[in-house]
Amino acid sequence: MTSPAQPVTALILAGSRPGKPDPVALAGNVAHKALFPIGGTPMLSRVITALQATPAIGQIVVCTNTPDSLAALLPPDVVMLPSSPEGPSASVLDALAQYGTPLLVTTADNALLQPAWIDEFLSLIHPDSDLAAAVATEETVRRDVPNTRRTYIRLADMAFSGCNMFLFRTAVSAKIATLWREVEKNRKHPLRIAWTLGPVILLRALTGRLTRKALYARINTLTGARAELVALSDGRAAVDVDKPADMILAEKLAADLPPVPFKHG
Repeated sequence: MTSPAQPVTALILAGSRPGKPDPVALAGNVAHKALFPIGGTPMLSRVITALQATPAIGQIVVCTNTPDSLAALLPPDVVMLPSSPEGPSASVLDALAQYGTPLLVTTADNALLQPAWIDEFLSLIHPDSDLAAAVATEETVRRDVPNTRRTYIRLADMAFSGCNMFLFRTAVSAKIATLWREVEKNRKHPLRIAWTLGPVILLRALTGRLTRKALYARINTLTGARAELVALSDGRAAVDVDKPADMILAEKLAADLPPVPFKHG
């Protein structure tokens, strides 16, 4: 996908989970974690500005269940979409229904997001893919962010950390979001997830024998959609801010990245 045929709508997930306060919001003494400043700029503003600086991006949509907390940060051309109480996957499905594809999905705590990373991601997506997920390999993350602990997903032919960036490229990709919603609903019921994904796939994953090819094939069998993992060249792309230690790390890393000017609404 070297040059999208049409502008890509960008969806920023900025919902708050019900229940206990978010640890970043609590540690940062802010009403919403997206308001916490990195490099002097609220995280949400950094994400919006990175998207605005990416030529392929058209409409930008912020999906949240607390619009009053974030409205003051939004430039006039950025719109809001209510987030679904069912979770992120349902919010993505709502956005797909309203805005269609292609839809780039990221998160408000993806505070280090760079236009170059978005451009690289879009340029590397295979033209036959329906959905692509940006990742950074373990080797790349350890090279670029050596003093941090990240969560890695280990396949037989790749260990990687997610980069909170997905492209729903075609209409059929919504079926993957529907599958994601089913997994999300059953996250506290491993046996139900195993039934959804298939015991063979789960067994391969647990024994370290699941390959990307087998994973893609299973997703295609379940949804009819073609998915792929796209490895980015900068390990810093795997750093988001979802716990207090990340707040410190992101602040340090932001100092070495191009400045992101704060755009007032």
